[in-house]
Amino acid sequence: MQKTKLESPWVVAVLAVIFFIPFLGRVHLFDWDEINFAESAREMLVTGNYLRVQIDFQPFWEKPPLFIWLQALSMKVFGINEFAARFPNAVMGVITLLTFYSLGKRLIDARFGLLWALAYLGSVTPHLYFKSGIIDPWFNYFMFLSVVNFALPDKKSSGKSFFLAGLFAGLAVWTKGPVGVGIPTLVLGVLLVINYLKSKSIGDFSWKNLLIYGLTAGLLTLGWMLAIILESGWATFVAFLEYLYRLGATSEADHGQPFYYHFVVVLIGCFPISVIGLPFVSRIFHPLLRRFHKVASPAHSSPRGGPFLTPPFSLAMLCLFWVVMIVFSIVTTKIVHYSSMTYFPLSYLAALWLYQWLKGEIVWPRWMTVLLLIIGFILSLVLTLVPLIGMYSAQFIPYIDDTFVVANLQAPVEWAGNEWLYGVAYFGMVVFAMVIWKRRKELAIRLLFFSTAVLLFFYTSVVVPKIEGYTQRTVIDFYESKRGQDVYVWPIGNRSYAQFFYFKKPMGVRPEASDENWLLNGPVDKPTFLISRIDRAEQYRKNPNLELLKEEN
Repeated sequence: MQKTKLESPWVVAVLAVIFFIPFLGRVHLFDWDEINFAESAREMLVTGNYLRVQIDFQPFWEKPPLFIWLQALSMKVFGINEFAARFPNAVMGVITLLTFYSLGKRLIDARFGLLWALAYLGSVTPHLYFKSGIIDPWFNYFMFLSVVNFALPDKKSSGKSFFLAGLFAGLAVWTKGPVGVGIPTLVLGVLLVINYLKSKSIGDFSWKNLLIYGLTAGLLTLGWMLAIILESGWATFVAFLEYLYRLGATSEADHGQPFYYHFVVVLIGCFPISVIGLPFVSRIFHPLLRRFHKVASPAHSSPRGGPFLTPPFSLAMLCLFWVVMIVFSIVTTKIVHYSSMTYFPLSYLAALWLYQWLKGEIVWPRWMTVLLLIIGFILSLVLTLVPLIGMYSAQFIPYIDDTFVVANLQAPVEWAGNEWLYGVAYFGMVVFAMVIWKRRKELAIRLLFFSTAVLLFFYTSVVVPKIEGYTQRTVIDFYESKRGQDVYVWPIGNRSYAQFFYFKKPMGVRPEASDENWLLNGPVDKPTFLISRIDRAEQYRKNPNLELLKEEN
C-alpha cells in the first residue's frame, strides 16, 4: 500500500484542531467534575497560591495540581470561563492523535498511523473526552507513554527508556494520584510474568532498567506526597489516603455499580472501535500472540525493510487493556472515567485489525457487521429520542413518576424541530458503511469514523446545550445572577460545586457560610439564598427561618 497525501501528520493535526477546539465554551461546565477542577484553577488565580489545590478556599486533597496548573494557565490567557477550562484537553487531543500517527508509523507505516488516529477521533467517548474539562485525557496520556517506553521492542534494553517510563508514570501521579504509577507498574509486572513463563527469565528486560524505572517513578511519587505534607500538613495527606481507601473499598459518592459495569461502558461508549477491536481483545495472550507473530513474519516487511514491530507492543497493549478493566471492575466505586485508559490500547488493537483486514491477512466475520449495526442502532436511537423527548415533553410527563425529572422537563428550552435527524442520519451512515464494507474497504472505514466525528461535532454544539437547559442551566443562571452581590448562596440537601465557580465566591468569606446548618438556623449576617432540588424541598418548606422566593424547574 502506497502512502497518500492524506497520510501526513499535518492532516492529523488539522483534523484534531477542527474537531476538538471549536465550541468548547458553548455550554456551561457540568457538575461535578468539570466544575470541580475549574474551580480549583480559579481559586489558584484568586489566592495566588499555586502549590495548594483548593475548593471553597480549603485544601482539596483528592487531586494533585498538574492538570489544575494547566487550567489556571489557560484561564490566564482566555479568562475564567468554560473555554479556558476545556482548552487543555483540546490541546491534548491534538497531541494524542499526533502521537498515535507517529507511533503507528514507527511500528508499521504511515497508513497504520493515520488509521490509528482516525480510530480514536471517530469513536464516541474517546472523542468526547477531548472536549471536556476533566483530568483523564492528560492522566491517561502520561500512563500510556509510560507503558510505551518499556513496551517498544527496541527500547527494552535502554536505560533511558525506563527512565522516561518512570518519568511519565510520575507525571501521571502528579496529575491524578498514585494510580498513575500503579497501572503502568502492574502492566510491567504482567509482562515480566509472561516473559518468565515463556523463557524462565525476564526476557529483554534487565534488573538495572527495572531499578531505574522504580527509582524514577518512586521519587516523583514521593515528591508529590512531600509537597502535600509540606504545603497542607500531614492531616491532609492522611485524608487523601482515606479517600483512596473509600474509592477502593466502598461505593464513594453513590457510584456503586455491578462488576460488569465497565465492560458495558466500553462496549457501548467506545463505538465503533469496541466492536472492531473485540477479536483481538477477547483472545487472551497466546492465541493473540500466535496471530501477531504471523503478521510479524519477514514476508510482511515494513517499507523500511525490517519486520513489523507489533508483537511485543501488541502484547503490552493487550495487558494494559485487561489490567485496567480488571482493576476497576474490582474497585467498588465505579465511574465512567475509570475505564477511559482502555481507549488507548483498544484504539490500537482496532486499528491493527483493520490494517490486517485491508491487507487481506484476516477475514471479516459477519458477527462484527451485525454487532456494529446493533450498537450503532442503539446509539442512534438514543440520539434521536433525546431531542424528541425534549420537544414533546408534555406528552411524556404523564408517564414519568419522578418529581425531579418532571420539573426538569418543564424548563423553557427552544428546539428548532429537526435535532432528532442527527441520530437518524448517523444510523443511515453506519448502514451505508456496512453495505459497502467489503467492496470499498477504505472508503467504508473512513466513512464510519468520520460520520461519528461529524455527528459528535454538531451534536455537542447544537443539542447538548439544549439538554443542559433541562439539567442545570436554571440553577447556574441563578448563581450568576447573584455574582458580585454581598450575599450567601448555597445548595441545601445535595452536594454541588456550581455555586463556587458560577457565583464566583470571593476569598475571605467566613467558614460558617459553607455550613448548611448555620445557613439554615444560625445568625446569618447577610441575605442568604438557599437552593434545593424540588424532590428534596419539602423538609425546608416547613422551616420558619426560610421564605420561599420561587420554584423553577
